[in-house]
Amino acid sequence: MKVVLVASYDKSLINFRGALLTAIVQAGHEAIACAPGSDPAVTEPLQKLGVRYEPISLDRTGINPLSDFRTLLQLTLLLQRLHPDITLGYTIKPVIFGSLAAWLARVPNCFSLITGLGFAFVDAPEATLKNRILNRLIRRLYRVALSANRVVFFQNPDDRKLFAQLGLVKSTQAAVVNGSGIDLDHFYQAPIQADHTVFLLIARLLKDKGIREYIEAARIIKQYYPESVFLLVGPIDSNPAAIPAEEVATWNNSDCIEYLGEVSDVRAVIARSTVYVLPSYREGTPRTVLEAMAMGRPIITTDVPGCRETVIEGYNGFLVSPRDPQALAETMERFITHPELVTQMGNNSRKLAETKFDVHSVNKQMMEIMGLL
Repeated sequence: MKVVLVASYDKSLINFRGALLTAIVQAGHEAIACAPGSDPAVTEPLQKLGVRYEPISLDRTGINPLSDFRTLLQLTLLLQRLHPDITLGYTIKPVIFGSLAAWLARVPNCFSLITGLGFAFVDAPEATLKNRILNRLIRRLYRVALSANRVVFFQNPDDRKLFAQLGLVKSTQAAVVNGSGIDLDHFYQAPIQADHTVFLLIARLLKDKGIREYIEAARIIKQYYPESVFLLVGPIDSNPAAIPAEEVATWNNSDCIEYLGEVSDVRAVIARSTVYVLPSYREGTPRTVLEAMAMGRPIITTDVPGCRETVIEGYNGFLVSPRDPQALAETMERFITHPELVTQMGNNSRKLAETKFDVHSVNKQMMEIMGLL
């Protein structure tokens, strides 16, 4: 069978879907990957995997209707030329425009993976009128686009329930998988080496990732435990919920955190940490948490959809309320005053990653549902 994956940026094909593409090829199918960009660091490894790459024009965060129409037209023409048996899109625009293009091109089997709901579904009291209108539009586009799907994959049961309640998918059309999975060989268990507590957050610098709550909790902790270290890793984004670069610069100059920017391989910085933190408002299943779990780090995250799937309370970490830096700081303090929890819960994180989030198990489930096994 011929399978086309549609992604919002080229590097995700290696970082997030490389194992799935490999599994598709190894099962004897033809795999074609589509995304914006033509970075040799992506295209060459794909070629070695036996995956054909087709660059497309897609603005991941833009809201220009003409640009989006060009994306839809280009994808439709591409799919008409390729004649695939299956398409799979993931993240908002590839799901919406990939599904619509698959319908227009009469692709027999269309699937989508909802990796997170984004700002369109996050409860934001400060949302502008423009954002509220955009949110309604995105939901309507989802409803139309997903109607063309045989199965829509979700990364947590809360997202599946919400989409069904909103009438965006039929309950019989939805399936839940354990996130994107994690490569347990690549993300090896690393010994904890620091002699003081090192907290780490890896995320795009968006408000709804809880970045500001992390910074405020760091300020609170630093008053009482000045030796504690707070690391922040991730790119400044063009998303409507992005934190301004000027604000990030003030944090980095405050001696409160160490902002390391975007890191191509996060394993070294995870190995440097002792506790991983993600105070997000909502996720699909947060990949960075899975990476930290696989490397044997305890987790502090929020009791919200997606995040709560990664923590068994008191076993491999703790859940806190979203948008509450004081509660976050109090939970951080537990690891500082009880350092024995770090190793104990870190080992449990690795065990949970092995039993629940192994990428090979996740890919097998998806491929079986798509009829590729």
